[in-house]
Amino acid sequence: MTRPGFKAALLHPRYWPMWLGLGLLWLIIQLPYRMLLLLGRVLGWLMYLFMRERREIARINLELCFPDWSAERRKTVLRENFASNGIALFEMAMAWWWPKQRLARLGRVEGLEHLQQAAAQGQGVVLMSAHFTTLEIGAALLGQKATIDGMYREHKNAAFDYVQRRGRERHNADAVAVEREDVRSMLKSLRKGRAIWYAPDQDYGRKASVFVPLFGVTAATVTATATFARLGKALVVPFTQTRLADGSGYLLRVHPPLEDFPSGDDETDARRINQWVEQEILQQPEQYMWVHRRFKTRPEGEPRPYPKRSRKRRKRRSAA
Repeated sequence: MTRPGFKAALLHPRYWPMWLGLGLLWLIIQLPYRMLLLLGRVLGWLMYLFMRERREIARINLELCFPDWSAERRKTVLRENFASNGIALFEMAMAWWWPKQRLARLGRVEGLEHLQQAAAQGQGVVLMSAHFTTLEIGAALLGQKATIDGMYREHKNAAFDYVQRRGRERHNADAVAVEREDVRSMLKSLRKGRAIWYAPDQDYGRKASVFVPLFGVTAATVTATATFARLGKALVVPFTQTRLADGSGYLLRVHPPLEDFPSGDDETDARRINQWVEQEILQQPEQYMWVHRRFKTRPEGEPRPYPKRSRKRRKRRSAA
């Protein structure tokens, strides 16, 4: 996949609101990092107040996954989770636009030798991550230390799509963003000994999924991680990042490769992945992306736990 070039069509008036919003975001992130953390928390508070549908999804997810927690604890994590989502907007922009040296000062990496060893041996790597709110800045910081390709979903707004891809690919010279549906390109990259960021922790429907528990709740879990590892002859190397509570930056952890993976049994492998996801979420539950409908796909006869989408949202989705 070639890198995107700027096209004159992106100057069309229909893209002006997006360019204006991106320009404002660029100006805001020139502020000091700790001030951006504060502004992010304010934004998150506003999101908590006005994004009622997403707030309800996150509340339900926390209730399903942590029934033993007190209602007060779940509410505290829910509020902190929206603060983390607000901060994530500025982290995304920092990852795309901050000078590389300024950004690098915020990151500390543990376990980089696992990627270095795989690269030295020409071994492909499925860099298995999860949808934490820090995923954008975590991938950028790791991308300054190792060549990491990323899974990518084309955005319907061409101006945003251009900026997003440029931002994600800028941290090393030959990194590329691989379209999420382009399995052939992903396998080709893995067989060439490249590392590709991939997160298997969202609900992508019944296709190529199996039902296994996540925090004791039956969850449709993709089998693609094992498939990529097998067909791409690749290691599966877990990767996580954490926004540090003292405001000093981020701790990135590259974990040792999974042993005896894939096992040859899809349910066993998916269960193992979900157990890893559980383990990592418990380390930082407020930084996980709870606003996703993780349990929307249910076994036959089992109702969805989430309220129906609002009519306005359904109209927007059908128009797109």
